[in-house]
Amino acid sequence: MRRPALRAYTSLLHADTSVVSLAAEHRETEADLKASGVDFTILRNGWYTENYTSSIHSALQNGVFIGSAGQGKLASATRKDFAEALAIVAMSDGPASKVYELAGDDAWTLSDLAAEISRQTGRTIPYRDLPAAEYAAALVTAGLPEGLADAIAGWDVAASQGGLFDDGKQLSKLIGRSTTPLAQAVAHALQ
Repeated sequence: MRRPALRAYTSLLHADTSVVSLAAEHRETEADLKASGVDFTILRNGWYTENYTSSIHSALQNGVFIGSAGQGKLASATRKDFAEALAIVAMSDGPASKVYELAGDDAWTLSDLAAEISRQTGRTIPYRDLPAAEYAAALVTAGLPEGLADAIAGWDVAASQGGLFDDGKQLSKLIGRSTTPLAQAVAHALQ
């Protein structure tokens, strides 16, 4: 008889030690899961590449990609990569109560992203690093609510402090292939 699929919780990369503002709520949920006695697997997802590639068209309109991540490395992966990992774990007969730190294979900076956008479009799109308050103000001017703009700027600052980096390659090991490269994600966003 096949064992029922494992319960899975999608958390945040390195939630136990992360400086990303979202980490506290994930730490609490993980603690509750551990205390419950229920079989579970925690998928600590890194950042979605789409969190940044969704801004490509705006960068092309404005001639610059802005953020507050400095030269912080982002080990992002696409939603498809993370969804595939969740499906594999959910249908697995593997061990319960496991924690996966899931991130993309190749970390990149926002300068790298701007360079890739430039390469693929034939236009020069530089990355301009802004103080968090200035970046948040620019996001508000673009139409985002103030609270969300502040959060996004804060997440970039966390990236500058290593909060969105991991080089363990657990995601690619789990899905049995390399994670989607930045160049491919940029090409998809430009379609």
